[in-house]
Amino acid sequence: MIRCLVVDDEPLALDILEDYISKVPFLTLVKTTTSAIEGLSLVQSDAIDLVFLDVQMPELTGIQFLKIINGKCDVILTTAYSQYALDGYELDVVDYLLKPIAFDRFYKAAQKVLQNNGNSNVAPPEQAPASTSHDFIFVKTEHKIQKIYLDDILYIEGLKDYISIFTKTERIITLQNMKKMEESLPGKSFIRVHKSYIIAVGKIESIERSRIQIGDKIIPIGDTYREYFFKQIEDKNIG
Repeated sequence: MIRCLVVDDEPLALDILEDYISKVPFLTLVKTTTSAIEGLSLVQSDAIDLVFLDVQMPELTGIQFLKIINGKCDVILTTAYSQYALDGYELDVVDYLLKPIAFDRFYKAAQKVLQNNGNSNVAPPEQAPASTSHDFIFVKTEHKIQKIYLDDILYIEGLKDYISIFTKTERIITLQNMKKMEESLPGKSFIRVHKSYIIAVGKIESIERSRIQIGDKIIPIGDTYREYFFKQIEDKNIG
């Protein structure tokens, strides 16, 4: 079990995260608190494995909190303000959740902690609450954090040290890796078809043998991904 602490100065946010934690079998809630000072005390007592941490709080900011605990436990940042994501990445947080937080996105973040602790074989909860998925993502580019609407994405290409996100109007380059990008996208709308490509299912124009056409781009289907891809296509009744 991963022992969790929630630190947020908004009681409603505490209630939501407490409810989410109760639905995940490998998480156990130790405490929720609106006091960053009380949260620090709990972390320093070795009673906590994971903190869901708000960024903007009156006593200490989440970034100050992170610097004080200095990696003593895992941290997932929670905030309504995307501009803080950059600070979080530089301080090596596990993930960054933008409010309002959907349960499926929360669960993906919790799974990252589980995998970091060497156990990735826990099944998801049998009954996940209905939630509205975000229709956008944020990615870190060279000089800013950019918002990208999911409906604008055609496909994503992974290169050696970065990935390129191709939209209807532009190419966006980010240092985020393919695995992390795949985890951040809704699986019903995006499928990884090759070690170097994730495609938007709804943007497929045609499929011929082991090649997908999206606009002017021909994307190969890798052997590792072929069976899963064609099963998903059959389930969607589009091929």
